[in-house]
Amino acid sequence: MTRDMDKRAGQEIFIVKASGERERFSEAKLRLSLEKSSAPPKVVEDIVNHILGELREGMTTSEIYRHAFSLLKNYHPPLAARYNLKRAIMELGPEGYLFERFVGELLKSKGFKVEMGRPVEGFCVTHEVDVAGEKNDYHIMVECKFHNSPGSKSDVKVALYVQARFEDIERKWRAQPGHGQKFHEAWLVTNTKLTSDAIRYGTCIGMKVIGWNYPNEESLQNLIEKSGLHPLTCLTTLNNSQKRQLLNQGAILCKDLVGKTELLKSVGVSQQNISKVAREIDELCQKPTLSF
Repeated sequence: MTRDMDKRAGQEIFIVKASGERERFSEAKLRLSLEKSSAPPKVVEDIVNHILGELREGMTTSEIYRHAFSLLKNYHPPLAARYNLKRAIMELGPEGYLFERFVGELLKSKGFKVEMGRPVEGFCVTHEVDVAGEKNDYHIMVECKFHNSPGSKSDVKVALYVQARFEDIERKWRAQPGHGQKFHEAWLVTNTKLTSDAIRYGTCIGMKVIGWNYPNEESLQNLIEKSGLHPLTCLTTLNNSQKRQLLNQGAILCKDLVGKTELLKSVGVSQQNISKVAREIDELCQKPTLSF
């Protein structure tokens, strides 16, 4: 019998996902999510055992997450901040504008020149492109699809919409090469999962699609973790009100707060807690860079 089984009754335990679907609890998934936070093996083992001891039929993934997050935070806050990454991205909402800015920052860190929300004339209509990127005379248009709910997915209709916009713009600049913005490739970036049809269509049409866990090496999660560009909403040393005030003042990344003592004070962070924020940021951002 595996430890994915209920140790007391010898029965599989089914939990409820954010989408409302039921699935068999997987210890392997829990363990992997904890390992991605860079938690030491003993800490991972202790938390897994703790969760297994309290697991019950019908428990939600959110309950399991909150429990694991609390245990990680008690052990070492920066580990909890990494574990909180997916939800921290959602906290950039409810609108998608901050997510678009965040994606723009990821692109800039990889050498792209970016422009946000640029109106671009197509053959039939004018389009507002979420993020326009240029690197080595290669131009990309990026459509950012933001979801507030962990159970949401970007489906093939979203990919079709992006491609239709790309083709309308492409038709214009190919007919009139000197008219303005040109794009060589369309990207779809979402903060949640992609449906299998969205992935199949994107692969078939030549569109770069990036979801939370797709593709393996260049998923949104991996790009963030390997670049060290974590959103400030990750931080466990700031409360929700302080995070929202900082976002409203133009900060979006943890690194935007480095050395900004007065900014932190302006949102109510005490001098004592400023040093805690600084330590958490320093550890959280120590990640190697990744090239596209």
